[in-house]
Amino acid sequence: MKVHPEEQNVFEVCLVVPKRKAKKEDATCDCVEVLENAFLKVGFMIERIDGVTDEFMKLAAPLKLLGKAAARLEMKKRTHIGMDLLFELDEVDAFVRQPDGSLFSWCERFRCYHHLIYGIVNENQSAVTLKCDEEEFQWKVGESLVRTLESKKIVKQIFPLHDEIRRKKLLGNWALNWWDFTGQPIDEVYSYFGPKIALYFAFLGMYTRWMLFPAALGLILQLVEFGSMRLLVLPIFFISIILWAIMFSQFWRRKNSALIARWQINYTFGGDPACRLSGVDSSLQIPVELIEDQEMDKRKEKEAFQRIEWFGRLRRFRNDAIVILSIICLQLPFELAYAHCYEVIQSDAIKFGLTVLYLFAIQYFTRLGAKMSMKLINCENYENNEKRADSLVYKIFGLYFMQSYIGVFYHALLHRNFATLRQVLIQRLLISEVLENLLENSLPYLKYSYRKYKVRSKKRREKGSSQGKIQFTSRAEKEYLKPSYSASIGVELEDGLFDDCLELALQFGMIMMFACAFPLAFAFAALNNITEIRTDALKLLAMYKRPFPRAATTIGAWLNIFQFLIVMSICTNCALLVWLYDQEGKWKIEPGLAAILVMEHVLLLLKFGFSRLVPEEPAWVKANRVKKATQAQDICSKQLLRTISGGEKALNYVKKTE
Repeated sequence: MKVHPEEQNVFEVCLVVPKRKAKKEDATCDCVEVLENAFLKVGFMIERIDGVTDEFMKLAAPLKLLGKAAARLEMKKRTHIGMDLLFELDEVDAFVRQPDGSLFSWCERFRCYHHLIYGIVNENQSAVTLKCDEEEFQWKVGESLVRTLESKKIVKQIFPLHDEIRRKKLLGNWALNWWDFTGQPIDEVYSYFGPKIALYFAFLGMYTRWMLFPAALGLILQLVEFGSMRLLVLPIFFISIILWAIMFSQFWRRKNSALIARWQINYTFGGDPACRLSGVDSSLQIPVELIEDQEMDKRKEKEAFQRIEWFGRLRRFRNDAIVILSIICLQLPFELAYAHCYEVIQSDAIKFGLTVLYLFAIQYFTRLGAKMSMKLINCENYENNEKRADSLVYKIFGLYFMQSYIGVFYHALLHRNFATLRQVLIQRLLISEVLENLLENSLPYLKYSYRKYKVRSKKRREKGSSQGKIQFTSRAEKEYLKPSYSASIGVELEDGLFDDCLELALQFGMIMMFACAFPLAFAFAALNNITEIRTDALKLLAMYKRPFPRAATTIGAWLNIFQFLIVMSICTNCALLVWLYDQEGKWKIEPGLAAILVMEHVLLLLKFGFSRLVPEEPAWVKANRVKKATQAQDICSKQLLRTISGGEKALNYVKKTE
């Protein structure tokens, strides 16, 4: 098998085991020695490193070993004729390579690592006795060795390692490249982190570039004094930013399709989006007996499946109702109390302090709601983890939507105080974004420093002396001490991208829904997002462990949330314009008010009709897909005819194309 330069053997996975108190004379029973020998027998390359308190076992899989694992997993890969076929080790030239020239993507390689690591089972006729220091335990027949050691807390953690050469390259041309404000090496990000993280950064980059247009309009409105013409200029600005948002969402779909085509990712992907070492069963939760019982009457079988389907939907509806009622009964009074206190307090300093305390207090309510949502999600029935994660996103965003916007709605629609509304928006945008950036960039470092302090303290206690400096010389040990890139709501369904996407969605809602009240917010958002691209890249490359790769074809439920916020912004900005036009509160149907109502309906029509004007898939992507599908169909038809007729000649199925 030909090895591409990008596929040279690199240590990509690390296992952490505790240091043993004493070396065993009989290495055949020592669990770590048994594990190392098993890995060598599989074909892994191994490097063992002694750390301060733990031992690290780095693994590298040669390309041939990964190919065998992919074949055993019956992994499907894209071929040069456009079909996704089962991988075969002897036919590697038939499969399309990745943008960086490698045969397997990072997500595919990690899936192979998972299979190889956890696929080591006891094939003996009896249980094997293993030892770790003074403890003895049984490795039962048919059990996975690594899972047995994990249950005994011997294998502490398994995590992916950074590739130091590629990491430094990405640091130079991506995380620290401030000269190109929104430019990013997206193909390299995809090759290193996987499709889900790459799609997020592609979305963030395009969103930031498009943000420059409304930011420029907002600056013009802020710097130029229009006087009495302002009531005419604001509706024009409002129409412009709504059309901008509609076009952005549609053109992002086109870019998304182009990226998926370039990366050769299957559109019909429906499996577990988390290609992780700790996999979660993602299949539809249908009782096995319904599938295995071949003698069941067809009518009863149909009724049973329908009962499972509709009971599952009713459970989802019940859980959604629980979340909505909890928001209304528990969070709404708290939000309204804060908004009312802010309105009646006169001191700006006290208002600022109240806002800071409020932002900290709501974190507790949100985490409580997130835990409740996670428990509700576990009771629901979904086809795969991707849909489970989307349902969780909708529920959590409902909590944050109420938390972030109800106070602003209170000032905008009830008190109709424009000056207070602008002040609230400035404080929310500045405080929340500055606070988020501080937490994002400081917490990982503080966690890393605290873990190093704990390890040093433990080592000094073992030595019985506080003298001498303890150094962490191993790169694997330093990465082990770094925090994982995980979501604040939990790690089962979502990684750290949940918090990053949530931050973007809340920002989008804040600047869009109250655009007429504070046009300059778009300029603040553009500056924040330019910084966000680099800081998010830096924390992934330097502050966190290398994230587990997750497969994805879109940004998921977040795009639907952006669409919802566009519709909300049409309604809220029209309400703000009506308020500005009718400051006396007469609510008479005059030409100005009628024009605003007509404008609202026209914009809503444009929102839902623009998708027919701009296709979601670029023409070249569609043409290429149709062409390859036609070729594949022709080849399959000819091969089938050859098989039926019993012909002996092999069909030359690779046609010369342009």
